[in-house]
Amino acid sequence: MNFALLLFSLLVVTGVVTAMDVLYFGKRRAAGAREPWWIEYPKSFFPVILIVFMLRSFLVEPFKIPSGSMIPTLLVGDFILVNKFTYGIRLPVINTKIISINEPERGDVMVFRYPEDPSVDYIKRVVGLPGDKIAYEGKRLTINGHEVQLKETGDYLLKDKIQYLKEYTETLGKVQHSILLDSNEPAALPYVKQFPLRENCIYNNNGVMCTVPPGHYFMMGDNRDNSSDSRVWGFVPEANIVGKAFFIWFNFSELRRFGRFK
Repeated sequence: MNFALLLFSLLVVTGVVTAMDVLYFGKRRAAGAREPWWIEYPKSFFPVILIVFMLRSFLVEPFKIPSGSMIPTLLVGDFILVNKFTYGIRLPVINTKIISINEPERGDVMVFRYPEDPSVDYIKRVVGLPGDKIAYEGKRLTINGHEVQLKETGDYLLKDKIQYLKEYTETLGKVQHSILLDSNEPAALPYVKQFPLRENCIYNNNGVMCTVPPGHYFMMGDNRDNSSDSRVWGFVPEANIVGKAFFIWFNFSELRRFGRFK
C-alpha cells in the first residue's frame, strides 16, 4: 500500500469538502442547523490529516524494521524515525527533490524505495557514494583501494536462531558501527539479480567489485552474510531516497531499545 498516496487522497477529499462548506454549503445552511455527517466528519478530520501529512512528508516518518539485515544496529521490530529533510526537501507522493540540503555520507543508515519495487521501503547503510570503487571480497570491504579496518569485539547471539556470529567494529566516514560476519557462509554471493548498470560490477568466487554510477549509492546491511543489498540487486538511485534513520522510539519485545542507535 502506498500510504503517502492514501494520505494525500484523504487530505484532498477532506480539504475539498471543508472548502466547499466554507464557500457554499455553510452560507446556505439555516442558522443553528446541524451540519450533515458528510460535511461534519471531513471537516473534523481535515486539520488532523493536514498535520500528519505535513509532518510525515517534510519532517519525520515512522518506519518499522521488518528483517534482520541491519542487526546488530537495528533489530526486527524496532520502530524508528526517519529524518525527511536531511538530504533535501522533496515533494510528497512523487518524491521529487525541490531543495537540496545535504548529500548522503558513508555510514549513514538510509531508508529508500527498493529499486525493483518502489512501493516497498528498504533500510541499509550507505557504503558507496557516486564514483566510489567498492570491493567486497573475502568478506573484507575496500573503498577506493583502501581496506576498511575491522576490530573484532566478540560473539553476538542471534536469539531467534540460537546462533553466534562474530561481531566487529567498522568505521565508515565519521560513523563507527558494528557488523556481523557468519564464518559458516561462503564469501561468494549465492545469487545475483540482473539490475540496471550491472556492467559496473564484476563478480567472482570471492565476492564483487563495483564502480558506483553518478547519482547512485551502494548500500549494505550490517548483518553482512544475511542481507540482500546492492551486492545482489544493484545501486540505489538518488531519486529513491526517503530519508536518514536517526532514532529508535519503540520495540514491543525490548523496551530498553528506546533511543539506541549507532
